[in-house]
Amino acid sequence: MKCPFCGFSESKVIDSRPTEDGNAIRRRRECLKCQKRVTTYEKLETISLVVIKQDNSRQAYDREKIIRGLIRACEKRPITYAQMEALADDIESELYQAMTKEVSSTEIGEKVMNRLKSLDEVAYVRFASVHKHFSDINSFMSALQELLEEK
Repeated sequence: MKCPFCGFSESKVIDSRPTEDGNAIRRRRECLKCQKRVTTYEKLETISLVVIKQDNSRQAYDREKIIRGLIRACEKRPITYAQMEALADDIESELYQAMTKEVSSTEIGEKVMNRLKSLDEVAYVRFASVHKHFSDINSFMSALQELLEEK
């Protein structure tokens, strides 16, 4: 890495520490030529994840879509925003750990539903009603029946 002040390519690390969120390392460096100091951040490079939609179109993974779906499903429920973010973080972590470049939107929805089921049953049913495209009351009732049988 070149010094932004003099362009020299060698520096020494004076201090290293993790950032507050723990997702990067903050380093203070000193240029070996001009002795000026700069801060750099080292972060893991993640693979780009592509979501395959139900119509077989593809789009970049967007964590905020999961959060928006959770906010709608958890409206007026005793679930905090922090819990929703933790749920989204868990799913995102699981998706990246799988080391695949493509994932179906159905698979993501199933992961959300599985976690919501143990967190709040009403939020689970709300999310499932959108994700599974209930077309009539019978399909909705069968999903409720499955939930009751699991208890």
